[in-house]
Amino acid sequence: MKLTLKILVLGISLLVFSACNEDDRDNTIPTIPTTKTPSTSINKILPLGASRVEGARPKFESFRYELWKDLKENNHTFDFIGTESDAGTYPPFNSMNFDIDHQGISGWISGQILNSVSGWLDQTGSPDIVLFSSPGGNDGLEGLPYAQAVSNVNSIIDILQAKNPNVTIIIEQMAPGRSDIMTAELTSFFNQMQQEVLSIAINKSTATSQVITVDMFTGFTDSLLADDVHYNEAGAEFIATRYYNVLTNVLEQ
Repeated sequence: MKLTLKILVLGISLLVFSACNEDDRDNTIPTIPTTKTPSTSINKILPLGASRVEGARPKFESFRYELWKDLKENNHTFDFIGTESDAGTYPPFNSMNFDIDHQGISGWISGQILNSVSGWLDQTGSPDIVLFSSPGGNDGLEGLPYAQAVSNVNSIIDILQAKNPNVTIIIEQMAPGRSDIMTAELTSFFNQMQQEVLSIAINKSTATSQVITVDMFTGFTDSLLADDVHYNEAGAEFIATRYYNVLTNVLEQ
């Protein structure tokens, strides 16, 4: 009996140790989304991406809360949409509660987003504006082929435009990870994608659907990160401000 108990305690200890050392970026399991009624608001905004969209308070921040406050403070009418709901705790702002809807799933690579985006849009309805966060970022972190990431990003945009030919897509030239993780391979991926995004915006824009780039990397420093790749509060505010400066020119009044 004593031997069995010791084995059981050892097993539990190893399980807890293993769970505590898993990489949140790669192993976070999203909550099962609840069915949501499609929004009828003007300026339906879909924050799309992975953990930088999702956030994980108090460990690290999403830009969404800071952007939401900026938009509310300036009296814009809008609605964040998505099948996911933020489980974090956020203070009310001007007596309003944070809009927790989004489409970010931690650890997801571009291929997973591509395979799921059509189904997500069937549930939420088509957005008017998409905030496409860190395109291909997790592909680079996982060492996946650059060409495939680019193909997936283009295909995601194709689906968004097919669902709504008038959609505006704001796509990031993404902020880097912390300097000490930016290996030669990751830096090459990062630099190529920054230039690729400019080409994607030109090639995918149509007469009715703008694809607009937003520079998130110029001026972004390690001091804006909570860990290897995720934003702290200052970093979230930095990204939100860059988004807001673009949104003010495209939001329907």
